[in-house]
Amino acid sequence: MTRSVHTALSVLAGVAIGAGIMLVRGVLADRHVATPPPAPPPVTAKAPAHELLDEVADRVRREYVDPVAPGTLEQAAVKGMVESLDPHSAFLDRSEYDEMRVSTAGSYSGVGIEVAEDEGRIVVMNPIEGSPAERAGVRAGDVLVEVDGQPVEPRSLDATIDRMRGAAGSHVRIVVSRKGEPEALPFDLERSEVHVHTVQAAPLPGRYGYVRITHFSDSTPGDLDSALEALQAAEKIPLRGLVLDLRDNPGGVLESAVGVADSFLDSGMIVRADGRTPDARFEMDATAGDLLAGAPVVVLVDRGSASGAEIVAGALRDHGRATLMGERTFGKGSVQTVMPLSNGEALKLTTSRYYTPSGRSIQERGLEPDVRIAGLGHPTPHGFDRAVGSDPAVRSALQYLRDRTLDTHVALAGGR
Repeated sequence: MTRSVHTALSVLAGVAIGAGIMLVRGVLADRHVATPPPAPPPVTAKAPAHELLDEVADRVRREYVDPVAPGTLEQAAVKGMVESLDPHSAFLDRSEYDEMRVSTAGSYSGVGIEVAEDEGRIVVMNPIEGSPAERAGVRAGDVLVEVDGQPVEPRSLDATIDRMRGAAGSHVRIVVSRKGEPEALPFDLERSEVHVHTVQAAPLPGRYGYVRITHFSDSTPGDLDSALEALQAAEKIPLRGLVLDLRDNPGGVLESAVGVADSFLDSGMIVRADGRTPDARFEMDATAGDLLAGAPVVVLVDRGSASGAEIVAGALRDHGRATLMGERTFGKGSVQTVMPLSNGEALKLTTSRYYTPSGRSIQERGLEPDVRIAGLGHPTPHGFDRAVGSDPAVRSALQYLRDRTLDTHVALAGGR
């Protein structure tokens, strides 16, 4: 069965692309939309490159087979200029910039459906817990047929997602087909604020815990703290160890990745960055307070672990706080700053390269695991609490934690 998946949290349209293999520093925090862009430099004599660009644009406008809309060539030229720098720099139009702001905020106003393209259909992968869609009875596996009377087509997935968004309190009517139902099912949904969960947690046998982080949004550190508190409250005593799953985690907001690493560290550097401007040169350090009180941690990584995931994994290993298991990570060691422009668009520009506490750059190198696992597979899907125990990588990590804890007990016994 062929399957082309375009994950989109009816809000996070293209999180895998937007948050993607990139790291955003201070999105809408250090540089606000209200801040005007710098004034353009004074007009000077055209350089040869400018003359070439003008000449080509003039020929296209006059002689191309179809008329070209005003501004189209200029925007394409800007996109090409920025994208020629490296794979992670980009010019963002208004819709792309909106998507990025949504993906980094961790919440949005909509119906709360995660959808994917599957063999020419738009399928509900998961209704987000507590969302209007879940409360109304939308189920995983439902096929989206209509949104507000307009047919749903895979080639217009982004437009479909846009139609499901809107102000809290407004309504949208969706129609789905469901296996076993003779007729399509309509749902009248009232949009509301939906929290996009980036952290999933489950207990493991023997007072161990499992936490998966899908990407890093503004809400991730707080969600992680809540998840760890809940796991330990369920056991009524501290956890003996934790499996932290960062497989297929593409990164996200820098400060959030740092906050996650800080949850397991009492002190020391988490990440250092170096760039050409003063703002691009910085160091972020841990604050006091290890939420696991030193209990051992195994971090699962793979080729899809990039950027922020590599910052967390690298910092915890360099401080002797965690063991990395799995595959070599992606190797994205650069920081992108999102700079709002005056017309609602934005520039995502690589401004720094970052280094782990030991001074290692992972750019195009990645992090080698301490324990390699062959045939790692993929993280468990939503509803993983029912399947996490059957994940071979999680079982390997749990066995490692048990063996390490046993060694500690033997050492303590021998010292008496």
